[in-house]
Amino acid sequence: MFCVECGNEGKIFRNGLCINCYIKNSKFTQGPEILDITSCPKCSSYKFKSTWINKSFLDALNRHIKDSFQISKELTKVNIETECDEKGKNIPCKVIITGYLEDHEITEQHFITVRLRETVCDICSKQYGGYYEAILQIRAENRKPTKRELRNIKAIVVNSVENFRAKGNRGLFITEIGEEQKGIDFYLSEKGSAYTIAKKILEKYGGEIKQSSKDFGIKDGRQVYRMTYLVRLPEYKEGDFISYDNSYFLVSSVSGSKVHIFDLSSWTEKVIDGNELQKAHIHGGKELVKEVILVSQSQKEVQVMDSKTYQTFEIKKPKPCSIEAKTVPVVQIKDKLFLLNKN
Repeated sequence: MFCVECGNEGKIFRNGLCINCYIKNSKFTQGPEILDITSCPKCSSYKFKSTWINKSFLDALNRHIKDSFQISKELTKVNIETECDEKGKNIPCKVIITGYLEDHEITEQHFITVRLRETVCDICSKQYGGYYEAILQIRAENRKPTKRELRNIKAIVVNSVENFRAKGNRGLFITEIGEEQKGIDFYLSEKGSAYTIAKKILEKYGGEIKQSSKDFGIKDGRQVYRMTYLVRLPEYKEGDFISYDNSYFLVSSVSGSKVHIFDLSSWTEKVIDGNELQKAHIHGGKELVKEVILVSQSQKEVQVMDSKTYQTFEIKKPKPCSIEAKTVPVVQIKDKLFLLNKN
């Protein structure tokens, strides 16, 4: 058989043409010379059809190209590459579309202008309009949360929101963070995510969550409620000295409902349920600790002197040990003195 185009004898691919002439006389891709893409000036998201996406400009462009360009179904293993000069609102781009027709590689280029149109997206409209569905309140039982607690909890909330957004939940955001006299309030855009974050705080610090709702109106024919999630931290905290079950302890760490306490009389540690410590008496924290001069020691006790009053005290060692330091930390709770373990 002879090709009607080139006259060469051989296999006819289609329409009386050999495959080389068929490729030469065919156009496998076509698209517009101008492509409009909408972007949000606040968050830099791009709109694709009716959805806003947190992607780069080139990722968003590729989606629009696949949607607006016509690519022949004859091509397999299609790949789209773009080269753009990303300056200004009218961006010149070269679109390179590659595919295969049987074993023949086909490459076609298109030169287009991408016009960027700016519109504030639905999420930013809500965020800058003060929208929120939940208030996450942080308080503590019979005390104010410490600066360290508030700093760490703020990091938990902010990081959690960033992680949710990185996984595709762009509808979650923090509308406002309010410093209150007794704690801190976070205004969040989603009720469900706010509750999930509240549980994360509870897993770290223990305590309890109380929730309440308030009528917010009607949306899409349904009643809408704003939720308040109150995370109340326990009265005790890491670093507190407490009396519990006729003994004295240091709260060494808190992990959710489990509390590690250090027995000052035996230098042993145990783990108890945080609910048990509701019966404990809290005496104070690091302000009860002071350094005293080591005067002498035996295997069972030490003699120490207060450097300010020069008063001396004998304190039993919870365990036989040899202390090499010139000063040692002690804690005084009421009329009792305890030697702290530096290790």
